[in-house]
Order: sequence, then structure tokens, then C-alpha cells
Amino acid sequence: MFQILSKTELAQGTVVANEIMAPQIAAKARPGQFVILRVNETGERIPLTMADTDPKRGTITIIYQVVGKSTALLKSLNVMDYIQDIAGPLGRPTPIEKKGTIICVGGGTGVAVLHPITRGFKQAGNKVIGIIGARTKDLLIMEDKMRAATDELYVCTDDGSYGHHGFVTDVLREQLTKLGSEVKEAVTIGPVPMMKFCAKVTAEFGVPTMVSLNAIMVDGTGMCGCCRVSVGGKTEFACVDGPEFDGHKVDFEELGRRLTAYQKQEKEAMDLYQHKCSCAANQ
Repeated sequence: MFQILSKTELAQGTVVANEIMAPQIAAKARPGQFVILRVNETGERIPLTMADTDPKRGTITIIYQVVGKSTALLKSLNVMDYIQDIAGPLGRPTPIEKKGTIICVGGGTGVAVLHPITRGFKQAGNKVIGIIGARTKDLLIMEDKMRAATDELYVCTDDGSYGHHGFVTDVLREQLTKLGSEVKEAVTIGPVPMMKFCAKVTAEFGVPTMVSLNAIMVDGTGMCGCCRVSVGGKTEFACVDGPEFDGHKVDFEELGRRLTAYQKQEKEAMDLYQHKCSCAANQ
């Protein structure tokens, strides 16, 4: 079992950060990798990318948005409580090397996934430009950490409540136009539509682009096939072949359809969970 050492609510309480004692995972984890956890013995397995690791303390940090029963159940745990199972590190680490100028773009909770990758590129000696966005200022996360991990950071909000009024793709296009061939690679992580349109922008400039795919996963070892994605017309498995792929080759339309395949069941599970919680609170 894995003990929760800290719990911080972000983005109006819809996003939660947990620091968890997991020394064996922390010792081997690399940027871009993830874990799969079960909250309790009857819980489902859910994949979550590590937003940070501290090998000396033996801890990993996960940041997740409460969107269904499993994440709601995870949020119900408090400091010093235990998570039943955590398996990891899983997936291929991000290939990080010194290349020149790198642009890292994150949206929503994708910023948590992007953070260790951004920091890794900077530590490797690259000039790193960060662009992060959210619908509104109150939903932004990890701005301070991203600012520390970049040479320049641009913040965007859809409603103009903070930073650039508009989408991350606006600033991405501005930077690519300004810097031209100086940009050697782009990394974009966030909602599927955001990654799709960022990849379209970078394709116009011929900039290699990496995306991290949040496909549905069960076992995390390539056996179940749930996380299959189409990349360059070939079937890949996000858990073992990824989670990072060439953004110019990903079939984002197929990915989007697969992510909504169980919406009905997810809603039913969440409604039942909330009903039981409400009944217990009234006893």
C-alpha cells in the first residue's frame, strides 16, 4: 500500500495534487512515464502521469482532475491514508537531449504531465519556451513550476481573465513565426482538440512535434489492447509504445471517439457513487 503524504486542491477544487510515498517507483521514474493505480480492492485501474518525483525522499506526485467515480474516490482520501496499489513506472521515457530551442505547450491538467518534460529539456541545456493555457485564470495550474522550468513562459486563458486572451495555438504560431528554424522541436500535452490543432500549426512550419496520448488503459502492459491508437496508419499501444508519439501522424479523430466510448457507463458509475455518498451523509 502507498501512503499519501500531502494533498493540495487546485483549480477550484476540481484538480488535486497528491504526494505519495513510493520509493521504488521514484528511484526509476523518468519524465514522460506514468503509473496505474487502484484506490481500493474493488477499484478500477486508472493511469496517471507523474507530475514530479523526488528520489531522495522516495516520493512521486500525481495531479488529476475529478471527472468520474475513480478520481472522486481518490479525492476522498486524505493525508496519511493509503492507496491500495500503484504500478510503475510505465511507458517509454521522453527522449530528452540537447537540440536547441524547444517549445512546450500544455493545456488544463496536461500542464502537470508537461512539467517534468519541460524541466528535463532545460536541464539538458536547451532554450525552453513554455506556453500554458486554461479556460479561465482560476483553472490554471503549476504556473510557478513551469516558469522555473522554462526560459520564457506565456500564459493564455480562453476568456482573457489572465495573460493572453485566446488559445495556446495563437501564441504557438507567434513564436514559430518569430523564431523560424531556431525551433527544433515542440511538445504539446493537453486535451485532444488542443494537441490536434497545435500539431496542425507546427506542421505548417515543419517542426517535429511530440504529443502524449491519454488513451483508455486497463493493464498498462500492452495485453488488453484498450489503449490502441493509430499513428501513421499503424496500430500502436499507448501504454508500451508511448504514451508519446509523433503528433503529425496521430489519428486524433479516432482517439477522440475511443475516449468517449464508455461515457454512458462512466456517468452511471459516478451518479451511483454520488447517490451513495449523499445517503451516507444524511444518516
